[in-house]
Formats: sequence, structure tokens, C-alpha cells
Amino acid sequence: MAADSSTSTIQVTTLPNGLRVATERVPGALSVATGVWVGVGARDEPAELSGVSHFLEHLLFKGTQDRSAQDIARSIDRVGGDMNAFTTKESTAYYCRLPADRMSLGLEILGDVLCNPALRPEDIDNERQVILEELAMDDDSPDDVAHRLLAEAVFPDHPLGWETAGRREIVEIITAADVRTFHDARYVAGAMVVATAGPVDHDDVVAQVVDRFADVRTGPFVVERWRPTPATAGQIWEEDDTEQVHLTIGMQSPDRHDPMLPALDIVNHVFGGGMSSRLFEEIREKRGLVYSVYSGAGAYSDAGIFTIYAGAQPQNAGEVRRLIDVEIDRLRSEGITDDELDIARGYLCGAYVMGLEDTGSRMSRLGGQLMVYGEIRAVEQQIERWRAVTLDDCKAVIDLVFSGPRVEVAVGPTG
Repeated sequence: MAADSSTSTIQVTTLPNGLRVATERVPGALSVATGVWVGVGARDEPAELSGVSHFLEHLLFKGTQDRSAQDIARSIDRVGGDMNAFTTKESTAYYCRLPADRMSLGLEILGDVLCNPALRPEDIDNERQVILEELAMDDDSPDDVAHRLLAEAVFPDHPLGWETAGRREIVEIITAADVRTFHDARYVAGAMVVATAGPVDHDDVVAQVVDRFADVRTGPFVVERWRPTPATAGQIWEEDDTEQVHLTIGMQSPDRHDPMLPALDIVNHVFGGGMSSRLFEEIREKRGLVYSVYSGAGAYSDAGIFTIYAGAQPQNAGEVRRLIDVEIDRLRSEGITDDELDIARGYLCGAYVMGLEDTGSRMSRLGGQLMVYGEIRAVEQQIERWRAVTLDDCKAVIDLVFSGPRVEVAVGPTG
């Protein structure tokens, strides 16, 4: 597979057990980034184990059959590297970035933690407390609470509306057997992608993956997902003793495979995605009513969510809410201008390219795209998708997204 410049190459190999290995050779790089992407996330959990993917993400670095958590941390620190993980609605990723000559260490540790985790009961009890503290921290962040309530309302009675970290009452009772069963059933070769970027040789990486991931369970990538039902318009007010009212507005939008998604990226940037956006200019710069105001588009395999956020002092919240409505109405009636389209195109294309300057971002692109799309798109292909967007495309996606039911959530004082 051709890469995106004359000095780097991207190659993909699918092993007989279904495990996919992707590499991007970046000559001259001083680091190598390696990640393992698993195609299971918060939406793929049974309701009675909500949060188990995130729980498992925490636990895998607690140790293996042969390594303690301290052994893992010291091995990475000894060479100046870093290692981390994250859980999303539809995937979980584990990754490390090391000096270029220590690539083997990263593959060795990632293979061990993914294939041979200890999952000791005492580690589960200790990490349970860490996750409960994480949930408490989120509860103390009113903007996080507002976004959580918004997701629940935009995706009613659906896993996409669940909190990725799970519910407190479930985290408190998840057992070692629960986590082990989930790991053994979902962490199989067909659900995994190993991605590496740096001054690497593809055949060498494949050979090391075959060795280091020899214990991975063989199995196909099978998830049972169902499309969320349409949201119902509504308003939610959560009383909280805060200095600001945290306003969120949300509506369902195109999924990640929808051909209208590039146009939505453009519209989002014009509306509230940057410092030149309408929301930022009208509400913050011209009137000084907020510090933070923005919009964003989230896309999943079969659904999407468009969100608007603003934090304002109680005496200004009503006016901020009115101005958001004004900008929504203006967007629907007038669309966007040629100049706004040009600025948004330039921003998206430029930011995308600049975001690929380090091996970590290149590795993330490989693993994420191969997991999500089953292929790795050339950088030029993604850029062309944005460049091809027309004003008519933008009008169509505005009509689709902003004509649907809206959910409004406010967290803060009522007085």
C-alpha cells in the first residue's frame, strides 16, 4: 500500500489467525510508536457489566503472569519511553512510544499484557477504588456531567449513551471472573490490530508480532450492535452549586461512513469549531459573555452526535442560550459563505497534516483507520474529501442535522 510521501511506506499484513499488522516506515525518526487496537468498547458491553472495557484497560497494566506492574513501569522508564491506554465507545487501545532502537521492548510488553494478563483479584479490588475516584472526579466536573446527561438523552436507552467508565453501582460489584470472561471472549486475534510507526522494517515487525502475540486467542471479530432510535426533543436541568451554568445542546448526526460527514466537518468548524467560528466570534469576542463556547461532531459506526457547549455565569446564561439559537437559525436560513468554506477547508487540511508530524500520531492513524474502516486511507484521500465539499453539500447536511429533534441540558444554579 502506498504511503503519503516518497520517504515513508505503509504496509499491512493479516496473519492466518486474523490478527492484522500495520506499519509505516518513517526514515530518520528517532522514536517508534506501537499500539494495539481492540475492536470492543463501551457500547459492546452487556448492561450488567457496563464499564468492564474501561476496567479491563486499567487492569492490563497491573501485571502479567511473569511481570508485575512495577516491572512494566520500570522497563518503560528505564529507556525514557511512555505507555498508556484509552477506552472509547467502540474500541480500546494500548500503546507505547520508545526510542527507535527499543521497538522490541514495546512489542514484548504489549504482547504480554494483552495475551497473558494476571487479572489478580487483589489487583481488581485496588483498581476498583481508582476507577471510583475517577468517576467521582468526573462528577465534580459540571461540564462533564452536562455532556454525560446529553449523551444519555440523545441516545435514549442505548449503549452509546452510557458512560464509558461505567456506573458506580456496577463498578463496585464487577468481579475478577467477570473481567476474565470478557477478556477471553473479546480480546481475540480477529478483533486486534497491531500498528507501528517509525524507522522500522515491516517484515521484522510481523515476525516479532507472530512471536510476541503467540498466545492470543484465535477468533473472529464479531460484535452485536444496533442502531439507536431517534432522539426526542427535551430539556433537562441539573441543579448544581457552581459558578457557571453549563449549557449543552445535542442532536443526532451522520455516522462515520456517511458521505455527508466531510461536509459536517466543514459546517462544524464554521459554526463552533475554532477561533474564527460564528459562536466564538459572536458570543465571546463581540460580547464577552463566555470563556468557552464550541461545537463538535462525534461519529460512530451507525450513528453520530452533534453537540454545542457554552459555560456562562447565571445572569448571562439566558442571553447566551438566545444567541446560540440566533446562530442556529442563521445557519439554517443562510448556510455558510464561500470565504467560510475556504477557511474551514484550509484549517481541516492543514491541521490534519500537521497532526502527523510524530510517530505516535502516525501509529494512531494506522490503527484507528484499519480498525474502523478496514483499510488505511492515504492522507491525500482524506484531504480531497474535504476539498471536494461544496456549499450545496453544506446546506444539505445543515438541513439534515439541525432540522432534527434537539436535546438541551443545563447544569448549574437555578437562581
